[in-house]
Amino acid sequence: MRREVWVGGVGGGTAGAVWGRAEQQDFRSRVRGTLLGVALGDALGAPVGGLGDEQIRETYGGEGVVELAVAHGRRGAVTHLTQLTLFSVDGLIRAQVRRDTGAWHPPTDLHRAYRRWHATQHDWGPDERRKEDGWLAREEWLYSRRDPARALLLGLGDEAMGTPEVPKNPGERGPEAAARSAPFGLLVGWEPQLVAQLAVECAAQTHGHPTASLAAGAYAVIVHALARGEALDGAVQRALGLLAARPGHQPVSDALQHALGAVRQGLPTAERVTELVGEGAADGAVAAAVYCALVGEDVRHGLRLAVNHAGPSAATGALAGGLLGALHGETALPPAWLAELEGRPTVLELADDFAMEMTQGPALHGPAGSSPGWLARYPRA
Repeated sequence: MRREVWVGGVGGGTAGAVWGRAEQQDFRSRVRGTLLGVALGDALGAPVGGLGDEQIRETYGGEGVVELAVAHGRRGAVTHLTQLTLFSVDGLIRAQVRRDTGAWHPPTDLHRAYRRWHATQHDWGPDERRKEDGWLAREEWLYSRRDPARALLLGLGDEAMGTPEVPKNPGERGPEAAARSAPFGLLVGWEPQLVAQLAVECAAQTHGHPTASLAAGAYAVIVHALARGEALDGAVQRALGLLAARPGHQPVSDALQHALGAVRQGLPTAERVTELVGEGAADGAVAAAVYCALVGEDVRHGLRLAVNHAGPSAATGALAGGLLGALHGETALPPAWLAELEGRPTVLELADDFAMEMTQGPALHGPAGSSPGWLARYPRA
């Protein structure tokens, strides 16, 4: 996509919108639900990542993992997928703040945010961060190294930014880019087409295969529809409609259609999830997450279905969690799991900042009067 598409305020968020109190509360709940849901699904799947089906049952019993278990030395630990999702939010807020300066190219701001995450993977700690990196890069728990995929480290290892035309890792089909894309769907004031385009452009910074980038775009559009109050099956149909115009969409479209068809095949089973996940590429992971969100009796059941398989359990769990959180809001998430979730205070603080930015942005940093505190948290630099 040409840079000019982002110039002039196209899809400029919610800056002129009037938000009632009930609308603000509902949006805040969905933002919190989405980000916490991603983290919960990630944490539930982290202990079984890399295990085969038989190993999962041998270790955790016939139903597999059903509660948060120990990974990375503690219960409720998240992986790099949650870390990157949080930096996606940080990048989106910074993009809105920088828009006041006339610099409006969100993919660049997201790339800068991902580069800040990349720095956490080799810096000693937040004491090394620069002032203009903002508050999130100074959160010490985010410096934990959680086995990030090689494509992430390679794609973000230099200043050059991948684009759909010249992507990083052009053969990479993994689900990691899609699994950090839920925040794009929370841009409820944007048109779905632009939400999809932003997710695709940002995916190309690390995962250049069309299957990976289009799966990220489709997932973001589904979250976007849910965050605006639509039903999940309708949200998937909306994504399919947008995909149809994209070259290379067929694997992703077929996977989503397969997920919808699987819903009609009776009671959900782990075998059906495994079939949808397939080789563990982005299209299969997103399709499996959609299926689990559709057939899950509640959030807990949906997430358990999403992670108990031999594929990318943390990614599938994170994707399903984002859908369930956007669909049902914060109050539907299991309180006992939230109590053990790593980084929960940071997730909540960032979620509330994002909700404030989307509903009150001009009052926080616009020409009518800027807040020095807000600009210290999210510098324009």
